[in-house]
Amino acid sequence: MKFYTADLCDKFPEYTQVLEPIMKSYGGAKRMMGQIVTVKLSGSNKTLIELLKSEGYGQIAVVDVDANYTAVVGDNLMKFAYENNWAGIVINGYVRDTKNTKEIDVGLFALGTCPKKTMEVCEGFLHVTVNFGGISFNEGDYLYADRDGIIVSSLPLEM
Repeated sequence: MKFYTADLCDKFPEYTQVLEPIMKSYGGAKRMMGQIVTVKLSGSNKTLIELLKSEGYGQIAVVDVDANYTAVVGDNLMKFAYENNWAGIVINGYVRDTKNTKEIDVGLFALGTCPKKTMEVCEGFLHVTVNFGGISFNEGDYLYADRDGIIVSSLPLEM
């Protein structure tokens, strides 16, 4: 489905939440839409790796690492996302290998870049509500992203 977030906001103002303008695009797909799968990380990206190695069914992983300044996703995780049919990843954190991630046809939005990867070993949490950028991201909500921004809705939106 072709969509524009601006048009969706105009047509469904009561159903759309708009993420604050904190994200930049680092993926090959400049537009993405899908249901949200939430991930809360407090260090290691092990839980995210396991998730992206599973079938994505066109969903979007929304990852909260509390804006910790280490890279959570690079080209290897983007390859997993592509191979397993994930529409995209939105990270309240940082990414690396962006020359390569921009060549992979998966959406990737993050706060910025950081060359250092996450090294801590700790478990993350799946399927929990995460909050950042003025939005609560709930498992199963719908996310739409393009050059104008990122919006979330509890209902699927069609033009």
